[in-house]
Amino acid sequence: MNLGILNGLLESLAAFWMERNARERKAIALAALVVVLALVYSIFIGPALSGRAQLEKTLPALRQQAAELQLLSKQATALVGKGAPPAVAVTKDSLEAALKSKGLKPQSVVLTGELVKVQLESASFAGIMTWLDEMQKNARLSVVEANIEVLAPVDMVNATLTLRQQKTEE
Repeated sequence: MNLGILNGLLESLAAFWMERNARERKAIALAALVVVLALVYSIFIGPALSGRAQLEKTLPALRQQAAELQLLSKQATALVGKGAPPAVAVTKDSLEAALKSKGLKPQSVVLTGELVKVQLESASFAGIMTWLDEMQKNARLSVVEANIEVLAPVDMVNATLTLRQQKTEE
């Protein structure tokens, strides 16, 4: 703004003010004070009060979540130090017992070093999958090679499976 315009504005405001009597001046000053207070409240105080009320509502839930995260962090840290339990040693008898528990009768079970070869004839495919899942979880056996031939009855297959026991690194 130009200084001349500002001086002109101040002169016209002073002239307006001098034309008013004392009672009008008080009323105008009071109205200006109310407007200024309303602006201060609406810009600064109102938003601060509403934000504080909102934070008071959400803060307990956020504290609970922070406590849960700290607990989970401690649990994760504790689990990092623990390794997986060692795999159970696989024997021919344990494999045959596990197969029998699933209703499977192996044609042959051969252990050579770290590999296991199992041949099944006319076996339930669902039973084989359940047995493999159990062997993976309990003995850490994973399928290296699978040869599966589907038979005419539903869910019946001939299967030759080669499995390897996974070693844990410690």
